[in-house]
Amino acid sequence: MSSVLQLQRQFIDYTTSLHNEGYLDNQFTELQKLQDESNPDFVTEVVSMYFEDSDKLLNNLTTALQQRNVDYKQVDAHAHQFKGSSSSIGAKRVTNVCAHFKGFCEAKNLDGCLRCLQQVKQEYIFFRNKLEALFRLEQQILQAGGSVPMVE
Repeated sequence: MSSVLQLQRQFIDYTTSLHNEGYLDNQFTELQKLQDESNPDFVTEVVSMYFEDSDKLLNNLTTALQQRNVDYKQVDAHAHQFKGSSSSIGAKRVTNVCAHFKGFCEAKNLDGCLRCLQQVKQEYIFFRNKLEALFRLEQQILQAGGSVPMVE
């Protein structure tokens, strides 16, 4: 089997495992479908913007929860924004953890919010590392002269 075919197989297997393990949902597949010859870096660009925005949102959440008087509406707004952007690219686990913020914010439960923040940071780091590995694999396929397979 050629190295391109091996890399394509790895790409399919890895993408499938990300779906099976709950890191990605079908929204990521929909994003991939929007990528074509006229915009070959579409997914990478969208995800890069997501990473930039997510880093800012996590910093905003951290800062908001470190205030003497926590503004829970602000915390909820940041968490809601992070949930929305995570959902839009198919980051399923990150989206699910963000959803838990709302109840803690409504209850003005600082400990719950802080636990949620740590959990969302952890899931975000896992997700980022896994997508970066997927994009490296994609680049290896392209450098070897192959095309990136579509995973349904």
